[in-house]
Order: sequence, then structure tokens, then C-alpha cells
Amino acid sequence: MTDDSATDPINPHGAPKPMIEWMLRDARRPPLVKERAPAFLLTIDTEGDDLWSRPREITTRNLAFLPRFQALCERFGFKPTYLTNWEALNDEGYQRFAKDVLARGQGEVGLHIHSWNSPPLIPLTADDFRYQPYLTEYPEALLREKVRVMTDGLEQVFGRKMLSHRGGRWAFDSAYARALVDNGYWVDCSVTPHRSWRSSKGDPAGHGGPDHSGSPAEPYYIEFGPGAPRLLELPMTIVRRPCHGPELWLRKALGKQSYRADWMRPDGRNLRQLLQVVDDVVAQDRDYLEFTLHSSEFMPGGSPTFRTGDDVERLYVHLEILFERVSQRFVGATLCDFAQHFMRRRGPPADIAYPPGGYRWTPPITGELPLGRL
Repeated sequence: MTDDSATDPINPHGAPKPMIEWMLRDARRPPLVKERAPAFLLTIDTEGDDLWSRPREITTRNLAFLPRFQALCERFGFKPTYLTNWEALNDEGYQRFAKDVLARGQGEVGLHIHSWNSPPLIPLTADDFRYQPYLTEYPEALLREKVRVMTDGLEQVFGRKMLSHRGGRWAFDSAYARALVDNGYWVDCSVTPHRSWRSSKGDPAGHGGPDHSGSPAEPYYIEFGPGAPRLLELPMTIVRRPCHGPELWLRKALGKQSYRADWMRPDGRNLRQLLQVVDDVVAQDRDYLEFTLHSSEFMPGGSPTFRTGDDVERLYVHLEILFERVSQRFVGATLCDFAQHFMRRRGPPADIAYPPGGYRWTPPITGELPLGRL
């Protein structure tokens, strides 16, 4: 019998053997000694198959691939938050999977809305499935009703209060935040520091997506007035990194910003950047490291990024290496675990500001907005 992995340039785990061995050695650094460990927040946008292709009939085969990811997380002591949209909510296999995760206390289910197929379905454009409008582009009354219907559905299926949320296509504004608070949500994670989505159109007659480029990178409360409920914002972990040399010249030639924004978001080619983001978050003494992927990215052909089985296997090799590094420095937590811990440890913020006009605000965030730093 021959050992195929000895001659195949890609081993059964999907990466060249010397590269795996080097990366694992680099990941296994001595753990840092800290008074308290920051949190590792795993957020998964749980949704249909390859929504980048804008399908009219949305399938959910990818949800059957989640148990493998969940098992990996549990092996490292991490607890994902599955931010669940309409088609995932109505998938019976996913319902069974998520109920088991919840019953064992190994994760959390939250809300994720794709406006174009989340009821009530009242068209905004000539073809909402083609344009995929942002929820914030719909009339406020319809936005609020979509939040209510999805929240009620999730709570009926899973038998517990929904407390965490991320907007589809990173949509978020003041009316959206108010609707979340009015439906009892504690935590949002829709903000992407250093990133603007203005050039990504939804409604072709609109102004594009939200501009989060000036938003804080640290947690903050969104306040609606004295005594009113508040919403804890946990911005996505994105590290701004200045560019130099040829990279800087190329970015200037293309009319891009002079810095790179590195996400905690694997793409099969950015393992070195991911490990550097981990080290940056530790060095900056941040309170958490927030990871994101789509459920469909765990299935071959479920996304533009991971088209083949080898692509997905390479992703899992990178996740093993990344999680090894993270486990030495961070403690796994769901979004609500983190929110509860912070409220107990830090208490209410002391620097709450209430701007004229109450809660209505739109990113980018400025000093006039209702922020309460934790």
C-alpha cells in the first residue's frame, strides 16, 4: 500500500505538508500571561447557498455542513453565534442542529435579515432579488415589521429570546437600531470600522450601503435617551495597516485609500494576515477578537471564495492553525456571553451623550452621536 499523501503536493487536509508544519510551529507560541483573557467571538452569517450569484430560488444545502465547523469550535472551547436569516430559519435540518447546540450551551442563535426575501415581501425596486436592497432603504414601518416577523419566528422555533443581530450586507442606521431595541435585542455587530459600503449599491436609486469608515473599533453603547434601553455595538475586528512601497503606489494609481484593512475573515489565502491580526489585537489590549464567515463558505461551491473541495479543506487547515493561536490568548464566548460579562465588569458608561433629535443617527460616527464607551 502506498501513502498517497507523501507524493501528492496537497495532503488530505488541503495544504502542502511543509507549509502546514511551518505554520503550526509558528502558531504554537507560548501563551501570554494576562490578568484577564479577551474574548473570541465567532459570528456566522447563517443563510442560503451562494447568495453572491443572486439566485431567485434560494437553496440551503450548505447548512448540512455546519456540524463539522461546530465540532472544530467545540474542540477548541469556542462558541459560535449563528446569525440566522429567513431561509435558514425555515430549514428543518438547521433547526435540529441549532436546537442541539443551544441545548448543550455550545453556541447562540441570533438574527440576520436579508431584506429582499424576508417577509413581509413588499417590493422596493423593479427586482429586489437582483438588486438586494439594504434593509435601511425600505420605509421605516416596513423595516420594523421585517424585524418583528423574523424575531417572532426565531423565538417560536428555538424557544428563547433573540438578543444578538447583524444586518444583511452590513446594513445599519438609527431606525434599524431603534427597531432592534424595541424588539428586545442587546447586541449588534453590523459595524465595520475603516470600511465604507457606499460603492456597493442596493436600490439603484439609492446612495449605496452604510459608511462605517469613521466608526470606533472598540465596543460602545448606542443610547436613545435617559432611562431608555440601549444597544451594545461590537464592531467587526478590522485592523488598519498603512501601505508602503509598490503596494502604496498601486493603491494610489487605482484611487484607493493609502491603507489596507485586514479583517478577521478567512479567504483561503490570508492566513498570515489573520495571525497578524490576532497578535495586533493582543498587543493593543482589545477586549475581543471578532471572526466572521458565511455558512455557505463551508460548502464547496457555496460561495465565490471556496469553489472546490480542496478550497474548503484548505480553509479548515487555516482554521486549525488560527484557532491554535487564538486558543492560547483568548476565551471563547457568544455575543451575549460577552455582553453580560461586560455589563457586570464595567457597569454603565459614564460618558453618554444625547444629541439633538434623539436617536436618529447614521454612520459615519462622530462625536455628536449617542455613544457610551465601555
